[in-house]
Amino acid sequence: MSAYSRPRTPNAPVFFTVRLAQRGSTLLIDGLDVLRAAVAHVKSYRPFDILAFVVLPDHLHAVLRFPEDDPNYSQRWGSIKARFSRDVRRAGLVPPWPVADAEAQRGLFRKGEAGLWQKRFREHHCGDAAEVEAQVRYCWADPVKHGLVQRATDWEASSIHREVRLGRVQPDWSAAFLKVNLGEAA
Repeated sequence: MSAYSRPRTPNAPVFFTVRLAQRGSTLLIDGLDVLRAAVAHVKSYRPFDILAFVVLPDHLHAVLRFPEDDPNYSQRWGSIKARFSRDVRRAGLVPPWPVADAEAQRGLFRKGEAGLWQKRFREHHCGDAAEVEAQVRYCWADPVKHGLVQRATDWEASSIHREVRLGRVQPDWSAAFLKVNLGEAA
């Protein structure tokens, strides 16, 4: 059994990479409204701050900060993934579970997992403000890195638009790709 050591720095932002089980899928973009609703729902009863968030077709990156008195991000991600899985099935974006699905009955998937997501996510606890900024910029630049758009602001599913609206980032923002620590599997 693996032992993961997680830093316990109060209120330190954490960079996440969360992936679908099926590489090459477009489910996160196809179900973007469902994902946004799932994040908003979990955020409504287990608050956290979104410093950056970008959704690509088969994975997402986020830089989040959690309250000191409730830092459990694993439960939050579990709830987001479960709600998204349930609601994309209800929306018809993925086939419903067959009634007699042998894998589901044998318990190969945890509740809410539904086989849509990789079981783990990657996390990296940011050490200082410069590292937080590098992780945020990595989120914004990732759609460009994957060749999905020419400029970060051309990608709809990114928190860069909030920052542009608030005047914190120029609309023509671009940056050389920063080397960042993408974290350990959790």
